[in-house]
Amino acid sequence: MVKINNIEIECVKGDITEQKDIDVIVNAANKYLSPGGGVAGAIHKKAGPLLYEECKKYAPINTGEAVITKGYNLPNPYVIHTVGPVYSEEKNPAEKLTLCFKNSLKLADNKGLKSIAFPAISTGIFGYPVEEASEVSIKAVLETIPELKSIKLIRFVLFDEKTYSIFAQKLEELTKKNERKS
Repeated sequence: MVKINNIEIECVKGDITEQKDIDVIVNAANKYLSPGGGVAGAIHKKAGPLLYEECKKYAPINTGEAVITKGYNLPNPYVIHTVGPVYSEEKNPAEKLTLCFKNSLKLADNKGLKSIAFPAISTGIFGYPVEEASEVSIKAVLETIPELKSIKLIRFVLFDEKTYSIFAQKLEELTKKNERKS
């Protein structure tokens, strides 16, 4: 865990649908915001069918965009849905992945939420290499922190040990680099 501008940033190994102390979780969605596999499938399954009913009002959305819905049967009041880049198909996947994080953070902050949890967006079926995704994701968060007013906790929830280790190491590395700059 690190603290920057009174905002805690942490990495945990676990299930994003079990983050009971978080105001909003982020769904690594498809452009139709429909239930699928991976994170989106798990979130939709736990939230129940009303989540997809609400999602239909906003779909489709473009890569990098984000929308917010209620959390329904999840332990979180809200879900932010963002579409990450398909690594092999996107001309500039880092730019699109950065947008996912920045747009999600700004949406949560504008709603006055205090805590947000992210999965490793695009690293599953969308094929983004975890090492590269961790750097892009954490840099996007660090760049957005100065603009945030209400958010006090940013959590990366990583499903497996390997992904958790990569993100935790990258968080430590990038925040140390950041400290040396300031």
